[in-house]
Amino acid sequence: MRKEWKSLQLKDACTVFTDGDWIESRHQSEIGIRLVQTGNIGFGFFKNKEDKSRFISEETFKELKCTEIIPGDLLISRLPDPVGKSCIIPDLNIRMITGVDCTIVRLKDNLMSEFLAFYQMSNQYLNDVKAKVTGTTRSRISRKNLGLIPIPIPPLTEQKQIVEILDQAFEAIDQAKANIEKNIVNANELFQSKLNEIFSQTGEGWVERKLEDISIEFGRGKSKNRPRNEPKLFGGKYPFIQTGDVRNTEKILETYTQTYNEVGLAQSKLWPKGTICITIAANIAETAILDFDSCFPDSIIGIVVDEEKADTNYVYYSIQFLKKKLQELGKGSAQDNINLGTFQKQLFPFPNLKLQKKYVSLLDTLSEQTYQLKVDYNQKLTSLEELKKSILEKAFSGELTN
Repeated sequence: MRKEWKSLQLKDACTVFTDGDWIESRHQSEIGIRLVQTGNIGFGFFKNKEDKSRFISEETFKELKCTEIIPGDLLISRLPDPVGKSCIIPDLNIRMITGVDCTIVRLKDNLMSEFLAFYQMSNQYLNDVKAKVTGTTRSRISRKNLGLIPIPIPPLTEQKQIVEILDQAFEAIDQAKANIEKNIVNANELFQSKLNEIFSQTGEGWVERKLEDISIEFGRGKSKNRPRNEPKLFGGKYPFIQTGDVRNTEKILETYTQTYNEVGLAQSKLWPKGTICITIAANIAETAILDFDSCFPDSIIGIVVDEEKADTNYVYYSIQFLKKKLQELGKGSAQDNINLGTFQKQLFPFPNLKLQKKYVSLLDTLSEQTYQLKVDYNQKLTSLEELKKSILEKAFSGELTN
């Protein structure tokens, strides 16, 4: 921050600095005055989420003596992530209030809402907030401590100049990010279209089979002990994976973070390297191939393919082809899941082994190219985020203005 810039504690820069209201579920109604919550506060932007909107009636508003928020107010979330993030309330053509975990900020004439919103995205501000955060299970900052955070107050002309520069820079960066994100979607769609092209074929030699028919072993993993995270099970030489490990793998599962000891193994089952793992709970039909012998729980199906009947990699790709269908079959309960019986009934398309291996070679090449594209695109997204941070730091050190 420039030496000549004035500074005020946040509470002293406001005409209104107060928390929202304590609104319980019993206070809420179908229509009326909209309740804006921490989930509506993005990192510098407002998340509308109209389909999840909650309201209170005019009668409740008066009974609880609620504080109304107006377009142009800043809302600061005193909860993560990150603690202290803020957004400017847009004009939604509706009356609004907010919850007790949000602080309402209405500024004095010498400080622009847009300027403060940008400043509250800077490392300096976030570090100042972090220093005053409390809580062990969930981080938060009290309104009292939030009010003590120092805020730079440049002359209004300089604030306007900084806001204009940051608006233009962020608009260009956000457009570049949107283009990259679209490219990632396109890369995924290209791979999916090739899957569809291959597995939608019918012709001489193609047959539909159940996975059991081409497997040496087919069934759910085992974890008889309850609770599953009992400490006595862990800390040995036998790898233990869970649904999250499968979900976060592109194809070959090469690493693990947990292990079973002899006690853990005794109440489980060790599946061999090359087993296809398929999640059947929470995130259905996420698939990976084990690169090591491992145990896993009954929320994962294991398939050991008979290589005389089918190619393991081909089976992996055929599950990818039917992933959406399998996910649809698992919807409808509190937590998405698909039972083994439903999975057993599903038919998969199989050509002869020679053709299977040909398609695997083609899909492996395309998969590797798609993966590398996504890595490159994500690196560019990271670089753009770093550029944003760099521009913010320069703006609030005074480097962008005269």
